[in-house]
Amino acid sequence: MGDDAARAAQALVQEAVDRFVADDPGLGVQVAVIHEGELVADVAGGPARGPRGPAVREPTAAVTPDSLLFAASAAKGVASAVAHVLVERGELAYDLRIADVWPEFAAHGKGGATLRHVLLHSVGVPAPPYTTTVGDLCDWDGMCRSLADAEPWWEPGTGFGYHAQTFGFLLGETVRRATGHTLSWWLREAVTGPLGVEDDVHFGVPAAQLDRVAPQVPAPGPPSAPETGSPADRALPPGIRPDAAFANRRDVLTSDIPSGGTMSARGAARVYAGLLGYDGAALVSPERLTELARPAYEGPDEVMGLPSVRWALGFAPSRPGPDPSRPGSAFGMFGANGSGMWADIDSRVAVAVLRNRFGPDLSTAGEIDRLVADLFPTSSRGEDSWTTQ
Repeated sequence: MGDDAARAAQALVQEAVDRFVADDPGLGVQVAVIHEGELVADVAGGPARGPRGPAVREPTAAVTPDSLLFAASAAKGVASAVAHVLVERGELAYDLRIADVWPEFAAHGKGGATLRHVLLHSVGVPAPPYTTTVGDLCDWDGMCRSLADAEPWWEPGTGFGYHAQTFGFLLGETVRRATGHTLSWWLREAVTGPLGVEDDVHFGVPAAQLDRVAPQVPAPGPPSAPETGSPADRALPPGIRPDAAFANRRDVLTSDIPSGGTMSARGAARVYAGLLGYDGAALVSPERLTELARPAYEGPDEVMGLPSVRWALGFAPSRPGPDPSRPGSAFGMFGANGSGMWADIDSRVAVAVLRNRFGPDLSTAGEIDRLVADLFPTSSRGEDSWTTQ
């Protein structure tokens, strides 16, 4: 892309962000777009002041491209990216039995659970104990002990249900037991370090980086909650149900909780560009890229009560706007505060949209995706012609 085209993309995305902020004066937004490895848009807008948890210092007055924003479950895509890179490097295998490296996890018939089941949300351990508190969630060893001792909702691999708060612990402890290093260590060592964004993508934010965090603000109106006693209610216990107050807590921000994370849009987009093979670091092979983007499950979500969902290995195989891509080309993750990050193999684009307005409204990401699809339409390039750059 030439300089003029890149400047035009930057201007169009900035115009969209300015419009979002004008329509919602409390909204803060970051957007980064990378096309064929070139950062063509890196914009932000809106205020960065809001309610804060204890002992977190007052941030700057505006969201900037250098701010860090809580990404909610959109960060699960980054965690999945680390897993795929570790499989690529031979540190892990998709069919690794969790109990082979984490023997305690075999309790109550979970011995057949594999890394593939974790990535496909089919392990059958979607819920922590219903009495779990934020303090419990910040206790890695305690959470892993409770999940190892949990009775599965179904035999691993025989059902599907979104593992909202348990995903990161199941993945992270499997990685730690198998390799001797934490998921956060591998994030820096194998993903963000090679990409040069180690200060921009975190599961737990270093204390020295807290000044960069823009606080989350609640959505207008009463908060929504699953029906008491429902599977979704059990999977998201009231004590750890994510909202703005949860996301602003210092202990949540600084703890390793890989079901969520805090990052900049620029850093998140670089991770997805690295998966595509751009940015000077091909994180995975062409064959693995095809594997991680291919839909692997379609059917009901037994936890969230959805009649039909599609899922790939650790990603939603879709984009947030009207999806112009062929099946198996787009992949990403989206969060409860409207944040999202995704990539498309055919159009060679990686995008991240982060928000500080807590609520599951994906309209901001969807509008950015429509704009990006117009700027960078899907080409005829298919999976067999993918090459590293």
